[in-house]
Amino acid sequence: MKRLLILASLLLFLWACNAYSDLPAPTADRTWKTKVLEPSEQIGGGDPEAGFSYLKNGDYIGSGIPVDLVPKRLQGYEDKVLGREGTNSRMPYIATAFEAENGVEVVNGNCFTCHAGELNGKVVVGLGDSFSDFQRNMKPLGSGLDVIMRLKYGKKSPEWDAYKDFKYYFKKSAPHIRTNQPGANPAAHLAEACVAYRDPQTLTAKDNALFDLPNYVVASDVPPLWNVGKKNALYYTAIGRGDFSKLLFQASVLGIADSTAARKAVTNFKDVVAWLESLEPPAYPADVNMPLADQGKPLFEKHCSGCHGTYGAEETYPNKVISLSIIKTDPYYAAYAFDAPIVGWYNKSWFATSQPTSWFEPELGYVAPPLDGIWATAPYLHNGSVPTLEDLLNSPARPLYWQRSGRSNDYDYTKVGWAYERKGNARGKWTFDATLPGSYNVGHTFGDKLLDTERKAVIEYLKTL
Repeated sequence: MKRLLILASLLLFLWACNAYSDLPAPTADRTWKTKVLEPSEQIGGGDPEAGFSYLKNGDYIGSGIPVDLVPKRLQGYEDKVLGREGTNSRMPYIATAFEAENGVEVVNGNCFTCHAGELNGKVVVGLGDSFSDFQRNMKPLGSGLDVIMRLKYGKKSPEWDAYKDFKYYFKKSAPHIRTNQPGANPAAHLAEACVAYRDPQTLTAKDNALFDLPNYVVASDVPPLWNVGKKNALYYTAIGRGDFSKLLFQASVLGIADSTAARKAVTNFKDVVAWLESLEPPAYPADVNMPLADQGKPLFEKHCSGCHGTYGAEETYPNKVISLSIIKTDPYYAAYAFDAPIVGWYNKSWFATSQPTSWFEPELGYVAPPLDGIWATAPYLHNGSVPTLEDLLNSPARPLYWQRSGRSNDYDYTKVGWAYERKGNARGKWTFDATLPGSYNVGHTFGDKLLDTERKAVIEYLKTL
């Protein structure tokens, strides 16, 4: 038994070494400190109501599993979150039933799989889901679906035809989206794995990958959607430039057939952008000490607004990306994105070469986000490594290992963020390990210079945003 344990430990060590070897060495470009992100031309003219309807009911994923395969217990579900009608009134809010190109009614995940989060027992549309768990291997699920589809419908059926594109890209992406943290989201690697098997111009399937894919997944926290309207570039590293309707449409590479299908679906995303621009954050649900918040406002404007903007009657947002040499948060996400092969693929693809154009232009740094609704968006930093605002503004207090209960009503309104237990190791469900590359809780130490009384005042002011 002892020999087996030693062998298992050695194999795990060798796997970790190989996985970490896929990570590029983090660097910091010291020739600049901050950059202002200029606005790009947008197609505009969208209808917010139509955009929300399309996100709830639309066919932007293109393919999926037949509705008949959805378990009966889920088909009896009542959609009280999105308030949908027809078949979708019986679907979980994270799934959408729609008609595939050949007329078969299928089901697939929608944008709210990641962009609707539960807080205090209520689902908040537009809040990133910090309770998703991608630590499981999803390859067996893909193989199991294939077996069920073959037995129930056969490969020559219209149901198989409506399923095959989703099946192909799900199985290709599954090995590359397994995270090592609960709550961390592998969206960037999901898109990368899907496009690796697509012709960049036609978006049709390729038998072999066009570029190598990493073994190690550097995951991120999911940002709130209500901040999109203030941004001039999308994503943590400002990589997403140009027209937002194209950039937001990227999730569709999981199931659309080709650029013809993409061209048809993306026209609806100008409405989606309009809905995002109209989205408001939830109001802080507990009492706010307004005299203390009033003390915090000038402190915030002195120490924080240069990067995060001002709030109130006349709001400003500077749209700055901050160099790794200044922000000093975990560099792996930015370093990987800077050299990721998807950048070259995207910039010669249908997304970048057809109107309206979008392109990828990563920076070795992170965007300082707007802070609207910041109270609701724990955990903090781009990788979700810090559980509360108090810990964010007092870096020596940050726990290396912290465990939350997994219940959405377990929220700390004093520290503002998830209630947690400080741990001595990474064992236990819902335990975050900030010692892993890509998950470090370092950097953003600007709050350390505040007095404790000043820090409390700033946090009280942040509750009002």
